[in-house]
Amino acid sequence: MKPRAIILCLVLLMMLSLPALNAAGSWVQINQPITRPEGWQRFVEESPFILGDKAPYAQDSPLTLQQWGNYPSIDGSTVCVPLGMELARQHLSIPEADLAGFVNFSTTHSAYERLILGRPNPNVSLASCQTVLDPEKPVDLILVTAPSDEEQALAREQGVELVLAPFCYDAFVFLVNAENPVDSLTAQQIRDIYAGRILDWGLVGGTAGLPLEAFQRPKNSGSQTAMEQLVMRGQTMFAAQDNYISDGMGDLVRQVGNFDSGQRALGYSYLYYVTGLYKSGGIKVLSVDGIAPARENLVSGLYPFTVSYYAVYLKGNQTAERFVEWLQGSEGQQAVRQAGYIPLVEVGETP
Repeated sequence: MKPRAIILCLVLLMMLSLPALNAAGSWVQINQPITRPEGWQRFVEESPFILGDKAPYAQDSPLTLQQWGNYPSIDGSTVCVPLGMELARQHLSIPEADLAGFVNFSTTHSAYERLILGRPNPNVSLASCQTVLDPEKPVDLILVTAPSDEEQALAREQGVELVLAPFCYDAFVFLVNAENPVDSLTAQQIRDIYAGRILDWGLVGGTAGLPLEAFQRPKNSGSQTAMEQLVMRGQTMFAAQDNYISDGMGDLVRQVGNFDSGQRALGYSYLYYVTGLYKSGGIKVLSVDGIAPARENLVSGLYPFTVSYYAVYLKGNQTAERFVEWLQGSEGQQAVRQAGYIPLVEVGETP
């Protein structure tokens, strides 16, 4: 084998065996194992969504290249990684050990860019059979939080139309250090804090004279978009210093729960993320307007910052459209629930 071919194979084998080390992706923001739920059930008896043909990756290479077939190429947000894994379990019977490599999401903004610009999710693999999924196939579908204004503008510039199909409920939540005596803030207090009008915890029921350190996320991240659109509602957020902007959701949780932050820190995330994907004993989740982000309050809409996650595709993509129809149907909603999310409808009902 030629030296160049040897190097190519070694690189690809490293990619197959170490998918979770993609520093730009979702896996570095997850500190909990994502395993098959106890009592797991298969709801799909015979899936119409299957992977395509296989062929040698390259001459003299031990790797196999597999086409996507009529299973959509998927990317997405960190909070949707467990759903991506559950979908693969239901339709493709992929071994658990291969799921991390198959569901190699790039986080919200990158996923939107790939979808809108027709780019692939190139780092998808099945390690146990030394298989690489077609790295040139454009993304068909993304599992994400709502798009930002800039992402919607990019779609318009590219002349494509985003179709947003909700598939579950979640709560956009606010986090404080576990030592903080405050258990609830009003929606208006939160807006005043992030507009720079409240700088002291004593003004919102905390320790008088204690500075309030409000952490943010980068522009176009999923949680920053929710903060701007859902919470601030057009009000301008104060310009945070770099050390108060957390690159990843896990980074924000660590900063809020850090011992050095004490009672000063405030941040935000999604309930599913902080209870299932990145756990920390150093934080607590606040009620808003006295309403806890409990399941019943999300289904009823009583919690003021109830959100949905979306399956998003470009209008006209029939593969994605058919898959989303399944996801919003009875089997898909059962899969959503089994992955730990709150489905839009009770099992057996029509969405």
